[in-house]
Amino acid sequence: MSSKVYFSNLRSRSEKDNKGNKLINLFNKANFTDLYNENELIGVKIHFGERGNDAYISPTLIRYIIDEIKKTGANPFLTDTNTLYFGLRHNSVDHLKTATLNGFSYSVVGVPLIIADGLNSEHEALVEINQKHVKTAKIGGDIFNADGLLVASHFKGHTLSGFGGAIKNLSMGCATINGKLEQHEAAKPIMQDECNNCGICEGVCPVNAIFHNENPKKYFINYDKCVVCMDCKSACPNESIDLNWEEEIPKFIERMGEYALGAVKNKQDKIAYINFLTDITPHCDCFPFSDAPIVPDIGFLASNDAVAIDAASLYLVNQQKGIKDTLIHKNCNHGEDKFKGVWENVDGNHLLNYCQDIGLGSIDFEIIEI
Repeated sequence: MSSKVYFSNLRSRSEKDNKGNKLINLFNKANFTDLYNENELIGVKIHFGERGNDAYISPTLIRYIIDEIKKTGANPFLTDTNTLYFGLRHNSVDHLKTATLNGFSYSVVGVPLIIADGLNSEHEALVEINQKHVKTAKIGGDIFNADGLLVASHFKGHTLSGFGGAIKNLSMGCATINGKLEQHEAAKPIMQDECNNCGICEGVCPVNAIFHNENPKKYFINYDKCVVCMDCKSACPNESIDLNWEEEIPKFIERMGEYALGAVKNKQDKIAYINFLTDITPHCDCFPFSDAPIVPDIGFLASNDAVAIDAASLYLVNQQKGIKDTLIHKNCNHGEDKFKGVWENVDGNHLLNYCQDIGLGSIDFEIIEI
């Protein structure tokens, strides 16, 4: 049975068609008003964006969604969890500073910001899921304890999963640092033979997991220390650090799906999803920059099904004609997989199919345009 996905395009010809009103209409057409009750604590799960990135969801648009939740009598808050990598959101103090600098102040969004896993990601709920790779998911405590969620996701590319949308917002976005590490353990960096021993990777590693021998000089990765932050891969000027794309990345993708299942386990009937198909860039919003989009802006989608909304989002992206300069592998024509055009080693459909197999949602969708 197909899941309903409500869609609003971005054409505007009057005040009633502005983006804020489009989001209000989506919220009501999708019957999200029936999900939340008076005094319930509702987490609005969002990505606050890394400093230097500007493709994340605008806080002024999030305010429209928050105000609709308030009309139900519920008590919403904005939330995210700390990052595995050592950037400007690795602890909740830096995370909140970054969110405020990116525009998520109380005066703009109208609700508190709560980093769900605590100061140093020590606030953790253990959720039993008993899946193939993960038996117990480690979820941010305040996300687990919330009465319900509205998951607002910027749909864009992702280096390891092809694309990131609602499922990634649940899996990586709701996990503690230990939970993120458990997912990334299946995608550890590999030092290639063509390494020229420049030593840059050793200098950027935040946990001293990279070391070298002398005579001859050669670099190695200590996987007992490695936290899979990928700083070494990003910094390597010779692309000498890579991943096992064929064997390990599918396992990483499956762990993502299992963690998404853990994030929703105790609130299946209290979750709404809104995907923003704007500024659809090659990279996720964790990068401290924003590349040019790979396709034109499309619109907003709403659903009660995380798999269906991502499947519909992927379909709509692939119906666009790609922008050649940002599609490295030139999947530019209508119907072609645009994210394969950027990340040729990753099959994002594997995430959708696996999530359907484990019961997170359905890949069959019906788009209802409003």
